[in-house]
Amino acid sequence: MKILADSFIPFLRGRLENYADITYLHPDDFNPQTVADADALLIRTRTRCGAPLLSGSRVRFIASGTIGMDQFDLPWCASHDIAAFNSPGCNAPGVAQYVWSSLLHLGIDPAKITLGVIGHGNVGRIVAEWGRHLGARILLCDPPRADRGEKGYIPMEELLAQSDVITLHTPLTHDGNHPTYHLIGERELRLIRPGAVFINAARGSVTDTPALVEAARRLSLRLIIDTWEGEPSDLNPELLALAEIATPHIAGYSLQGKQRATRMITENLCRFFGLPLATKQGEEGVKVWDLPEPYRPVESIGADQIASSYDPVADTRALRETPASFEYMRDHYDYRSEPSAILC
Repeated sequence: MKILADSFIPFLRGRLENYADITYLHPDDFNPQTVADADALLIRTRTRCGAPLLSGSRVRFIASGTIGMDQFDLPWCASHDIAAFNSPGCNAPGVAQYVWSSLLHLGIDPAKITLGVIGHGNVGRIVAEWGRHLGARILLCDPPRADRGEKGYIPMEELLAQSDVITLHTPLTHDGNHPTYHLIGERELRLIRPGAVFINAARGSVTDTPALVEAARRLSLRLIIDTWEGEPSDLNPELLALAEIATPHIAGYSLQGKQRATRMITENLCRFFGLPLATKQGEEGVKVWDLPEPYRPVESIGADQIASSYDPVADTRALRETPASFEYMRDHYDYRSEPSAILC
């Protein structure tokens, strides 16, 4: 079996070599010629997986070490019997760490705010969970879950009007009953309170960037932006200048999040191809026992534990100074550890 793996996927080298022919490629080197005789691809967000890359190849399996799947042409892959996997929830604690550390470093007292969470999946659940521990009032909006009859969700218009802090945690989708492309546009932004904090650590195109820039100026919004329309090479300079915290899509870049993603990639690959897994020390098979398991809710977490675990100031300064280095910063990021409260 031949595997091509993105060379920037951490903690992967040395795990599969005894069971497959594995080659590590720079993301730019995934092309129709290099993937033609591969059976499996292990990728990140930058490798677009559809007909232009995969037509005529023998690829049967693709796994991404990211939570999103917008890099996949899923209908095309399904029609060509190519199994596609992401790593849901792998970096959710890291994104929650980013959100709450950023708010705390802006001097915001969680016990005095209403936090509106749009998207109550793996990330949104942890952001809300930690917010409750910190004393915040939590509002939730998730139309797909509400459509399924799940309780506790309010319309987005109500959430936008009532929240002091609004944070986005949706996937990027263009179709279906609830597409999220430009979910937050001019109409929605007019509902936000003046001086509110607006956070996008989901996908850049969930917001309409020109509309957000205009609303930020008009309403004196405080912006925390980690994901950008046009990234990595075409960041809106006005949005970059307006954001109090501006980072290069690294909200989920915790050490443990990257380790979880590699574990998920490896487990999915082994299950698909029938390779043995070593989930406990001493077992024969592809080793994953040294990588963390999925996040489990904590009984408590404190503001000091979160704030001391990550300071976004250095990342913001670096992006402002050299926005053209966006992709380099991501590829060479010094992964941070998650708060001590969740590593016990």
